[in-house]
Amino acid sequence: MANTPSAKKAVRKIERQTEVNKARRSRMRTFIRKVEEAIASGDSAAAKQALQAAQPEIMRAATKGVVHKNMAARKISRLAARVKAVSA
Repeated sequence: MANTPSAKKAVRKIERQTEVNKARRSRMRTFIRKVEEAIASGDSAAAKQALQAAQPEIMRAATKGVVHKNMAARKISRLAARVKAVSA
């Protein structure tokens, strides 16, 4: 367990940041789920709109360090391909 004052402060900071990161990750996953639901329903217009809303959210998570930038790019790419397949 943390004994020094600086270690105790670090633990407090990490706890606060963990809460922020959890909220960001959850928000990102919600947007991804909305795209996947639109794809599953076969509604191409809703899928495109949901993807446009999800893209900045996914990239924001990457720039804030919640997820790796390559993972974010891969998610966006795969979702875009699936949305394109629905509209075709």
